[in-house]
Amino acid sequence: MSGNINTMRETTMTQLAPKLVEGELAAGDRITLRDLAQAHGVQFILATFVDLNGKPCAKLVPTSAADELEAGALGFAGFAAGLIGQEQHDPDLIAIPDLDSFTPLPFVREGLALVHCDPHVNGKPWPYAPRNILKRAIAELATRGMTAKVGAEVEYFLVDRAEGGTLAPADKRDNGPRPCYDARGVTRMYDHLASVSTAINSLGWGNYANDHEDGAGQFEQNFDYADALTTADRVITLRYILNVLAEERGMTATFMPKPFTNRTGTGLHLHLSLWSEQDEPLFPAGPSASGAAAVAASAASAASADDAASDSAADARGLGLSPVAYGFVAGLLEHAPALQAFLAPSVNSYKRIGTATSSSGATWSPRKASYGGNDRTHMVRVPDNKRVELRSGDGAANPYLAVATSIMAGLDGIDNSIDPGNPSGPGQAPEGAAVLPATLLHAVEALRRDPVILASLSGDEATGRYFADAKETEFLTWHAQVSDWELDTYLTAF
Repeated sequence: MSGNINTMRETTMTQLAPKLVEGELAAGDRITLRDLAQAHGVQFILATFVDLNGKPCAKLVPTSAADELEAGALGFAGFAAGLIGQEQHDPDLIAIPDLDSFTPLPFVREGLALVHCDPHVNGKPWPYAPRNILKRAIAELATRGMTAKVGAEVEYFLVDRAEGGTLAPADKRDNGPRPCYDARGVTRMYDHLASVSTAINSLGWGNYANDHEDGAGQFEQNFDYADALTTADRVITLRYILNVLAEERGMTATFMPKPFTNRTGTGLHLHLSLWSEQDEPLFPAGPSASGAAAVAASAASAASADDAASDSAADARGLGLSPVAYGFVAGLLEHAPALQAFLAPSVNSYKRIGTATSSSGATWSPRKASYGGNDRTHMVRVPDNKRVELRSGDGAANPYLAVATSIMAGLDGIDNSIDPGNPSGPGQAPEGAAVLPATLLHAVEALRRDPVILASLSGDEATGRYFADAKETEFLTWHAQVSDWELDTYLTAF
């Protein structure tokens, strides 16, 4: 979580400047989707949204129809698109493009761009659409004079699948027990990693590292943090870019949390921070946290302004955090079991969380709701006083839902002055710390018991219950399958 923040609006406005100078667009005129496309030499636009599972859905729209797209003329049969709260008889989802998210993709196909869209039905934002859900959480922050910035660590495996279904790293030489940071493995995948890095840097994302991760065949490519919506958009866009560029080299990029039994799983770690509307950080303690103290005082019903101000002057807990930050952490810990339904939303997720170890000797996956300093064994790690890292998410997480529910959990901690207790030592967890769910079904049950998180998607429990029901069905569908393990264990056991 470092570097400058560049929004897509800043990038596109910079590239449109010559057009303004030449008089093709008058200063002060509203820039349209067609303007953006023409300025970048775009011929086709992927009008994109995701369902609740994070599946990218799109229509390929010629630039000649950009005005119609922007006007709300592009409809999708939502029931066919995926898990997004629609039945066969429902009216179309109308994809309304967010021009701030316009992303040229010449490295995918010459003349191609992507724009993220907000699904609407009958003229209103659809409450089951993940991007709308995150925008609602951002609006909740705004009522408290706050904004959120987020960094995301996108991990993935590059694999090949044999005709018999066997999965193996795409790099056949990448088979050592502890390949993390291996310079040779990175070099062998240089062409792929460099092409991705060059691509996202051309978009102004600020790629600053490309790592071989802890599992054989596993990589991570990092980019600068930004506002919550921009980062979630970029995670979806990067997954798309990784898939396409890997396929062009005959590989499969997978974000499956646990594709190999004996290797480390894939995480989606989120670096979260709150800021004032004046762009002042609210997490550091001390004099610079005066704004944080004021926000904490207004948001927390149990604390007075004087108490909050005095508490912010020093941090006896030793992590350099403000009362706002500790309240936010407390909310994450308080709602940790229910949050896992969104941070680890697949059957496979819990094979990553529940595993004993991996060939490298570590899993990097927390099992309890604990927090501490610069220690990767905790669910909430505090690497410095400006942010916290939420480490229990995995590659199956829908970034819009993961960020939205985490924000709402943190706000509950702030609003209700929840105390997280003292930070835990290295590798430790406090007595009574919540144990994270063992399976997706356990996570669903925790979600149904947590009214705050259940209502965090749309302000009431309907969307949360819809999601919980779908995930229960997913678990039971998997559970109904007879596996090789069952045959090996039970066939002649009785």
